[in-house]
Amino acid sequence: MFKSCFYELIFLIMFFGIMTNANGEDLERLVKLEGMWKFTIGDNMEWADPSYDDSGWEEIFVPSAWEDEGFHGYNGYAWYRKSFDSPRPITNAAYYLVLGFIDDVDEVYLNGKLIGSTGSFPPNYSTAYNSYRKYPIQKSLLNLSGDNLIAVRVYDSQLGGGIMSGEIGIYYMITLTPDLDLSGMWKFRTGDNSDWKNPDLNDDDWDEALVPSNWESQGYKDYDGFGWYRLEFEVSAKLANHKLVFLLGKIDDLDQAYLNGEYLGSTGNMEGDPFFFDFNFEWQALRGYYIPEDLLKPGKNVITVRVYDGTMGGGIYSGPIGLITQDHYVDYWKNKKKKRKSIWEIFFGN
Repeated sequence: MFKSCFYELIFLIMFFGIMTNANGEDLERLVKLEGMWKFTIGDNMEWADPSYDDSGWEEIFVPSAWEDEGFHGYNGYAWYRKSFDSPRPITNAAYYLVLGFIDDVDEVYLNGKLIGSTGSFPPNYSTAYNSYRKYPIQKSLLNLSGDNLIAVRVYDSQLGGGIMSGEIGIYYMITLTPDLDLSGMWKFRTGDNSDWKNPDLNDDDWDEALVPSNWESQGYKDYDGFGWYRLEFEVSAKLANHKLVFLLGKIDDLDQAYLNGEYLGSTGNMEGDPFFFDFNFEWQALRGYYIPEDLLKPGKNVITVRVYDGTMGGGIYSGPIGLITQDHYVDYWKNKKKKRKSIWEIFFGN
């Protein structure tokens, strides 16, 4: 009996130790954003502009249902605005805006640029009231020497509405930091066609999708199957002369990546009938594909990513996204290994 309990205890220690390691890169809050925000009902895209004068707007407490802040019974569009001082710069950090749970649909702008959206606005309305909002922030969008402005467009169809709950703020996480950040709007379409990897393909009729972000939160609710991403980007001659790795964050579920039409790397097996695809937690893997010499060239390049999602969330859903020098990439993983604690250290100290 004692031996059985002992083994069960060891199993639980190992299990929670693994879970602790998996969550070892928890977010740390830099800027608290709970409190009074500017607020108005209605809808006007000019309200995303940081120079817009919102002095005539109401103020309500965030997070809370707007019904509890005096707007009882209101359903429809509304906007929030909040200014904040620049967070302190942190080496090798990725920044995130956490807005918790929003009822029902939202678009979020930082200094006038779209950084995330969840759910679908009318006329193709789809609620996302139960989705947790955590949006990556490109460092280039942050004003590190002054004020910043967040604008949140919200649509609520019934019952409670607004930025409802959560520890609202700007967060950071020590992680891989691209030397060239390529997060943002990419070309996207559902379906599957091998010709879509060609760099000279005309993709003008493709949709746009925010990367990284789950495609279900961008108008493709409940879509399972193939989807393709494309991005044309420019590389300086200085960066192109380095040995480089392409960071594609985390992808749900399987992927094949092509650079300038040539195969770059893949995670999971996407050959044959999708019904027989074998899934082995690939959605948890951080993608880093080493770029062969001479494949990337100074000037314009095209990255194409073929994705297959088997169930639930799909797409390039988490960063980092971009190019990193091989030296920086290798150093990161070396340092990460040095800092990793054993199960015994986690539970019983050094």
